[in-house]
Amino acid sequence: MHDIVTSIGNSVIQHGNYNDRIYLMKLSRGDFPDIIDTLDTMAQEKGYSKVFAKVPQYAKDDFSKNGFIIEAAIPNFYNGEQAFFMAKFFDEQRRQNEKSEEINKVLEEAQKRAADSKITEPGTGFLYRICGISDAPQMAEVYKRVFATYPFPIHDPGYIVETMNENVIYFGIWSQSKVVALSSAEMDLESGNAEMTDFATLPEYRGKGLSVFLLQLMESEVRKRQIKTAYSIARALSFGMNITFSKMDYRYCGTLINNTNISGRFESMNVWYKSLLELPDSSLYR
Repeated sequence: MHDIVTSIGNSVIQHGNYNDRIYLMKLSRGDFPDIIDTLDTMAQEKGYSKVFAKVPQYAKDDFSKNGFIIEAAIPNFYNGEQAFFMAKFFDEQRRQNEKSEEINKVLEEAQKRAADSKITEPGTGFLYRICGISDAPQMAEVYKRVFATYPFPIHDPGYIVETMNENVIYFGIWSQSKVVALSSAEMDLESGNAEMTDFATLPEYRGKGLSVFLLQLMESEVRKRQIKTAYSIARALSFGMNITFSKMDYRYCGTLINNTNISGRFESMNVWYKSLLELPDSSLYR
């Protein structure tokens, strides 16, 4: 069962046993600083082993005083204000980064490939476009094939439609009427940022640069909506996704330790970001 998304005051959190954590997704200034004690109490009452909080610059020091550590930071996240990805652990084992050596190898390889991508459109027989509501059942099937488990219920067509009707744009590539690759941009229009996420390519279509192409497509689209900063939280041990972001000139800014339940186990996640303030020389939509 997936964790639930709910509110504390006007702030948005996700919590539950699936990820064994509380995730403060959006902090409302009116709930600060009292929400820090509320998160502490909730974590202890429910026995969660981690609280993960995404907070603006003004909140950083108070969270730090209460035992939170900075795992990543992104400049110009909230219309010019820096964002801090902070964590407090309630279990020592969850705090341990036992895969640090492997993660460093992935990062070294990704950073060797920085900004070296020659992006080409998918070859003959491929179609790409923004996904619509009628695509949701086929999209859910792709996500089921690629991810045994996932932190949000993208295996459910109803959830995909719900997010389409909110602030998420899904992008897809088709081959012979079959969806073969997907991604999404989850936009915070008020703050001017977008999370580039939910990348999935069917195994038989990997190695063709489809994720890199989708990422360029996404950037072009969110720029139209005045998004200033793009970011992603990528599986730290995934060579493919970390290389994809490095190729597209994203900057690594930290690792979230044992943060997310994906495919049945807790995985650490690397955070990457890119400023979209400068327009590219060319566009897919010229």
